[in-house]
Amino acid sequence: MNRNKTLLFGAVIGAVTGLIAASLLHRRAEKNERETALTAGEGIKLGVLVLGLLRAIASLGDD
Repeated sequence: MNRNKTLLFGAVIGAVTGLIAASLLHRRAEKNERETALTAGEGIKLGVLVLGLLRAIASLGDD
């Protein structure tokens, strides 16, 4: 796969994943009747998890 196709594929996957995540957060906020679905602590935890995922993706193929 060339570089442009890889970047396009990654962008599409990222956009779809982000859309699903936003939908789940919105649904959670409606269920709890709150305006925001994430607290600051939850946001930090989520950020650390995303960085861990990116690190794992970057290390793929480093056997």
